[in-house]
Amino acid sequence: MSEFLGSIWWLLVALGLLITFHEFGHFWVARRMGVRVLKFSIGFGSKLWSRKGRDGTEYVIAAIPLGGYVKMLDEREGEVDERDLDQAFNRKSVWARIAIVIAGPAFNLIFTLLAFWLMFLVGMPESRPIVGEVSGIAASAGINADDRIVSLDGESTDTWSHVILGIVNQALDREEVTVELERPDGLQRQVQLDLGQLDSDFQEEKTLEGIGITPWRAKLPAIVGEVSPDSPAFNAGFRVGDRIISVAGEEVPDWAWVGALIQKHGSTDAPMTVEVKRGLRTVELAVTPAKSSTGAFSNRLILGITNTGPDADMQAQMDRAYFLHKYGLIDGFTAAASEMWRLTRSTVGLLGRMLTGSASVRNLSGPISIAQFANSSANAGVSSFLFFLGAISLSLGILNLLPIPVLDGGHLLYYLIELAKGSPVSEQMQAKGQYIGLIALFGLMGIAFFNDILRLVG
Repeated sequence: MSEFLGSIWWLLVALGLLITFHEFGHFWVARRMGVRVLKFSIGFGSKLWSRKGRDGTEYVIAAIPLGGYVKMLDEREGEVDERDLDQAFNRKSVWARIAIVIAGPAFNLIFTLLAFWLMFLVGMPESRPIVGEVSGIAASAGINADDRIVSLDGESTDTWSHVILGIVNQALDREEVTVELERPDGLQRQVQLDLGQLDSDFQEEKTLEGIGITPWRAKLPAIVGEVSPDSPAFNAGFRVGDRIISVAGEEVPDWAWVGALIQKHGSTDAPMTVEVKRGLRTVELAVTPAKSSTGAFSNRLILGITNTGPDADMQAQMDRAYFLHKYGLIDGFTAAASEMWRLTRSTVGLLGRMLTGSASVRNLSGPISIAQFANSSANAGVSSFLFFLGAISLSLGILNLLPIPVLDGGHLLYYLIELAKGSPVSEQMQAKGQYIGLIALFGLMGIAFFNDILRLVG
């Protein structure tokens, strides 16, 4: 229940910020163009709160937080006093109307840039793209364990997300990619990764798995280094030096599995069995986990133990693999712009491939997935939540520019047609476009929601 509440809360926070920023773009530019704004609404449906500003605009927070709108003075939507005609949206030049319409998505891009900039100023914990295990296509190409992927087709890859963004579209197109690699001793080499060898049923969400690459991760032994006083583990009889063999009958290969299996099998209502190796004998301990808060609406089960920590060799490997992605004011802004461009290019490429059928519509996410991502990123820290906000804002900006009537891109299409033919698109054609746009929009929402359900049950 707490995870559900956290997901809802952080979804509302994210949507509130992004919708407000988007609609403020329309509002701000409309005012600069001399258009009177009648209503600025965050959400749809019945009013939860409203206030009339000194500027005559009604500011509203509505019940359904899945969008918003800016209502402007317009002769097509009601009678306009002759004295106010110069403030009507429909009386403005086509270039002014284009500026007002494009301002919403443009403000989404500005928000993304600011979010990424703040993320880099705070510092984002990241993993360098160091290969753990290889098989299949990657092994055939000459990629080895412990190789670091330095670049793909000449573009640097500082993190695993850079690698995935840089290779997913080439994988869909079955292209050959030049991969620059670096060994732990600093020696670099290039190999050719032939993605044309991918299976016909390749799934883009499992790109690395399809290629045969497993990211490196630290595998620390599941040995207890410390037992907190008065903790569940202390009361159950855990001792320093115990090697955890299994949790609730499930084998523990390394320390990372301990926490995951406690969440999977544990309960505050009943004890579970943890098998440990103590010297030359095996001991079974019955322990009831306790809850520990990890956020305003989230918690996790704990035993009250920590591990022994890495030895010198493992610490050196961890120092090579993990780092804090952090920059100063100027470098941070440049890095944010680069990150936004990388994500924009990959998103647009993936959308284009969905339209042509070479990419699956499984990549579309709906409100359930977004809520889960919002909660998990918020619990992961400020920098992770900033990245989530920036990525979602970018997606909203790109989606709103699609040439679908009812979206900003649809209105922009009408105005571009008006520029080309010298007269506005007829109201009859616009009305037909609205119906087509609504059908297309509800279709996309239906697919996204269906994908959410599949992820939940899968």
